[in-house]
Amino acid sequence: MNLQSNDFEIFGLAPAFALDRAQLDERWKALQREAHPDRHVAADARTQRQAMQWSVRINEAYQRLKDPIRRAAYLCELHGVPVDAERNTHMPPAFLMQQLQWREALEEASSLDALEDMADDVAGARARMIEQARCLADEQHDFGGLAGQVRALMFVERFSRDIEKRIDQLGQ
Repeated sequence: MNLQSNDFEIFGLAPAFALDRAQLDERWKALQREAHPDRHVAADARTQRQAMQWSVRINEAYQRLKDPIRRAAYLCELHGVPVDAERNTHMPPAFLMQQLQWREALEEASSLDALEDMADDVAGARARMIEQARCLADEQHDFGGLAGQVRALMFVERFSRDIEKRIDQLGQ
């Protein structure tokens, strides 16, 4: 194995947004069984260090690949299109309007039922956006468009966490 391999190569997968999560999980377990430092306790220091590096690298790749937003961002990077969410916050006007409406609705929500309905709506929007990301990456190979979709999904993820905080506050 090569520490410089990309995440998909480590897992023996073609670089794509859509992936079989069960296959990814199975491959992660197999790689960890092979590289886990406990398996190399009787080895020399160099081999132990390499096993530790591999174990860390496998876990990093797994965390990135199992999360659809992180996987999409990684695909963008592999294709030379960084997401650059810290500096590039440009969003389509319709998306910004949706964000404003959601924020206003969150501020006005006063019941647990209203917040749970909002959480369901946002989860549905997120699922549709994830499907759009899959199309952008795997069908259209539009990594510039995918980078924009990743930035939008990051907004949605943050908003979902805000809803959960409000639900927790009302539940206390």
